[in-house]
Amino acid sequence: MSRSPGTVRDVEEGAIAGLEAVALGILVLVVGVLLVVNAWGVADAHLAVSGAAREAARAYVEAPGPDVAASAARTAAIAALAAQGRDPARMQLALTGSFERCAQVSSTVRYEVPAVVLPDGLGFDGAITVSATHAERVDPLRTGVPGEASCVAQR
Repeated sequence: MSRSPGTVRDVEEGAIAGLEAVALGILVLVVGVLLVVNAWGVADAHLAVSGAAREAARAYVEAPGPDVAASAARTAAIAALAAQGRDPARMQLALTGSFERCAQVSSTVRYEVPAVVLPDGLGFDGAITVSATHAERVDPLRTGVPGEASCVAQR
């Protein structure tokens, strides 16, 4: 079947219609990837902070004496964060409890994670604070520790 000239349009009008939807889709993809990367950074920081809190509490209860327990805990927390590739300058350490037999000591580590700032209020603003707490008990039967071993069951 032959066609007469002029009946079939050789120009396809509207061939680029919908190109703005592609640009919007790419923008949504980029923003989504940035948010996922930021969420992974926060989750990774939480793992590092949990390890730092655990090491700080252990170093405190295993310190040779009460005068060096706090500094040993801080040093252990800094070393644990540095081993995970984190900046120890953004860490805050809080210790509760006392260095005596049977006492429970808690260490809380807070860490500031820089957040992804996106336009139009998307994402997070500034930094996200990640924290973790770990508790340990001072060994009641250890020598050189003040107090009585009242938490040990008598047999």
